Amino acid sequence: MKRISTESSPGRKKLSETEFKKRVFAYTAILPVILIFGFVRIVPIFQNFLYSFFQSTIGNPLQQFIGFTNFKDLFADDLFVLSLRNTTYFAVFVTLFSVAFAVLLAALLSTRSKASALYETIYFLPVITPMVPVAVVWKWIYDPTYGLLNYVLSWVGIEPIGWLVFPNTAMVAIIIMSVWKIVGYNMIIFLVGMRDIPESYIEAARIDGASTMQVFWRIIMPLLRPIMLFVLVISTINSYNVFTQVFIMTSGPQGAPGNAVRTIVFDIYENAFRYFRTGYAAAEAVVLFLIILALTLLQFGISGNKERRDKRRLLRKGGLV
Repeated sequence: MKRISTESSPGRKKLSETEFKKRVFAYTAILPVILIFGFVRIVPIFQNFLYSFFQSTIGNPLQQFIGFTNFKDLFADDLFVLSLRNTTYFAVFVTLFSVAFAVLLAALLSTRSKASALYETIYFLPVITPMVPVAVVWKWIYDPTYGLLNYVLSWVGIEPIGWLVFPNTAMVAIIIMSVWKIVGYNMIIFLVGMRDIPESYIEAARIDGASTMQVFWRIIMPLLRPIMLFVLVISTINSYNVFTQVFIMTSGPQGAPGNAVRTIVFDIYENAFRYFRTGYAAAEAVVLFLIILALTLLQFGISGNKERRDKRRLLRKGGLV
C-alpha cells in the first residue's frame, strides 16, 4: 500500500498543480467582468441605501442627514400609496395570467411536430422585441379614433372606447399588453421543462389508467415545481419594475387621466428626475427592493414547505413514518 501511495502521489500533485493553474486562469479571465458588474450594479445598490437617509439632490446626494424621515414621509404620501397599490394590482394579474397562459401553451406545444417550431417562434417574437416600439404599436392599437381594436369591435356594434383615457380601462389595457409581451418567455421555460420529463413516467401513468388531466396535474405539474418557482419569481420581479409601457402608453393627450396607472418606478422617476428629490426617490427604491425581496423569500418558503409536505406524505404511504 505504501509503494502504491508513493508512486501515485507525484501524479496527484501534478494534477493538483494543473487544476490550480486552470482555476487561476479562469478567475483571472472573469475578474474584469466581476469588477465591472460590481461597479455598475452592486455599488449603486449600496449607494442608494446610503442616499435614502439623506435629504439630497442630484448635484449633492449627501446634502443633509435626516435618518428615517424619507421612509416616514413615504407612507404619508398619497401618491406613493396609490403607486404601491397600482403596482401590486399590475404585478398580481400579469404574473397570474402570464404563467397560466404560458403553461397552457407549453402543454399544447410539448409534443414535437413540424408546426411546433413555427408557433414557438411566433410566441417568442414579442419577447425579443424592445419594449418601446411594442408600447408605441399597442398605443396605436388602443387609439380611440384610428385604433385596430376599436375597428374590430365595431364589427359587432361596440362603440369606440378610449382604452388609455379612462382610469377603469387604462390599467387593464396595459396588463393585456404586458401579458402578451412576456408570455412567450415563460412558455419557452415551461416547454423546456416539459420536454425534459422522461416519457416513461407518463407511459407508466397511462398504463395505470390515468387520464390526460390526471397525468398533467399528478405527473407533469409536480415535476415542474422548480421551474414554476423560477418563473413566478422572475415574473414578480419584472412586474414590480414596470415603467416603460406605462410611461410610453399614457403620455400625451390620449394618456390616462390623473394617476390611474402610476407605478412605483414611475413615481421614483418623477421624484428623482423631475422634482430632483433623489433622497426621497432612493427611499422609494429601497422599499421596492424590500417588497420584492420579501415576496421572493415568501415564494421560496411556500415552495419548500410544499416539497417537504409531499415528501412526508410519500414516506407515510410507504410505511416509513
